Amino acid sequence: MPVPVVLAGRTVRLEPLAMRHAEGLAWAGALDRAAYAYTAVPHGLDASCDYIARALADQAAGRALPFAIVNPLNGRVLGSTRFLELDYWRGPLVWPPTTGIPHGDPLTAIPDAAEIGNTWISTEARGTGVNTEAKYLMLRHAFEAWGVRRISMRADARNSRSRAAIERLGATCEGVRRAHSRGLDGVVRDTAFYSVLDEEWPAVRGIIELRLPGLRPQAGLERSAYPRDTREHGGAGELLPA
Repeated sequence: MPVPVVLAGRTVRLEPLAMRHAEGLAWAGALDRAAYAYTAVPHGLDASCDYIARALADQAAGRALPFAIVNPLNGRVLGSTRFLELDYWRGPLVWPPTTGIPHGDPLTAIPDAAEIGNTWISTEARGTGVNTEAKYLMLRHAFEAWGVRRISMRADARNSRSRAAIERLGATCEGVRRAHSRGLDGVVRDTAFYSVLDEEWPAVRGIIELRLPGLRPQAGLERSAYPRDTREHGGAGELLPA
């Protein structure tokens, strides 16, 4: 499974999800339950412990890499997100060793593609840039540390807030899959799918950096040749061992 890491930014810190975050998750999820019509958010301490246990079981099975979204100034938990749908394109062909990173082998913990999902934040953090920077840190880690070929995102087609947030990142809508699954409210839902490809990441990164205070790239700075390991350069946040 991918190695857990701490992704630290200016306004948000993504920590590997652990039981110590249970009380914080319970507090964050209790602020405005009406805001979570389309997203599974734990309600109460017991539900938060169960939520974390199931996320950690998926992590142990190599299916996900969950995070707690934390305010770095006061340590308050603001929500949760994760990498999931980790995909390894194994086969008779081996990827050209252009970056020195072995792809497509679960033993190396380097996926070829992944999804960012199961994201929710407390209502107090909405509109503050927390969600945008959290996505930025995860996208940067996926494309520059892992070297993935694609990151996917999805949303209930009725969830206009989430869809607008994904579209503002610069992700491409691949379409809406009709009657895709059962929604949180028990209604058969349509699902909107989005993606960012590795060759699109420099442009998407530029879009996000223009939206986040303090992250605007210097004029003339070339983003097309980005480093694969984010620990080797400056910029927003840093990678820290978990």
